[in-house]
Order: sequence, then structure tokens, then C-alpha cells
Amino acid sequence: MELARRPAANFARRRFLTATGLGALTIGSSRPVLGHTATENAEAIHQPTDPSDTTFMQRAFEMRQSAIALGDQAYGAVIVRNTVIIGQSWSRVILDQDPTAHAEISAIRDAARRLSSRDLNGAVMYSSSRPCPMCEAAAFWSGIDQMVHGRDLSRAGSPNICW
Repeated sequence: MELARRPAANFARRRFLTATGLGALTIGSSRPVLGHTATENAEAIHQPTDPSDTTFMQRAFEMRQSAIALGDQAYGAVIVRNTVIIGQSWSRVILDQDPTAHAEISAIRDAARRLSSRDLNGAVMYSSSRPCPMCEAAAFWSGIDQMVHGRDLSRAGSPNICW
């Protein structure tokens, strides 16, 4: 019975995102992400008209608001390379019943799918709060160069892993 409800829940989620405009997620621009997407139905990421640390963090906080609106944990993240957002997501832990679906990891997965590559060298991860050790390790393994978190744009430096 629970499995039978899942497609309806996914449909309702998509309808909500479309109705609220979160499906497109714009910050005053219609410039799509450069390159192709690996997933056939992936929507282009609309880019900010003024790419900067501030606007990238603003998008991470928009992702956070999406998480709250969908009933998930209040976290959001975006992955940026060469001033282009290449991946973005909100926390999907509750939505997907996946304890590893933190916003940062979901954004890394989104960027990797869109680029058809696990190599995110040269990218910066912007997240609404300091990434946890699991997310920092994922950023390390994906090759992300720098991490920035919070409204005050705190620099967390290069991702590390604990040995």
C-alpha cells in the first residue's frame, strides 16, 4: 500500500514545485546552465544575472526554503564552477527516506548527473550551513575545491576527510 502511494506523492511534489515556481528556480534570469544534462527530464538551472558569492548563497537559501516547504530538513546547497551553477538541491532526507540525502550530497549528485562526470574539480560548494563530515567527505571525493557556508559567506576552505 505504501508503494502505491509513492507515485502520487511524487506527482503532488512536482505539481507543488511547478505551481510555486520552484521548478524553474530563477533569480531574475533566464540564462540556462551551460552544457547538456545527463538526465533526460532535468530542467535547466536558471542562472543569476549577477553571479557572485552573494547570489550563489541566496540560491542555497532558496533551496533551504524549498526543503522547508516540502517538509524536509532546513538545508540547501548549490555547486558552482566558473560562475555557473552546475548543481543544486535541498535536503531530501525525509522526502526520500535516505539518511545520506543531505542537501550538499544531493547537489553534488545533481551536478555529476548534469555534467555526466563525477569530477567536480574547480567547483565551489555553497551551503546554507556548515557541511557535516559526511558532506565534506563527499565534496572531497568529488574534487570540489572550496566550501562556503551561511549568510555571512564563511569560508570553510578545501574539503578534507578525517583519517
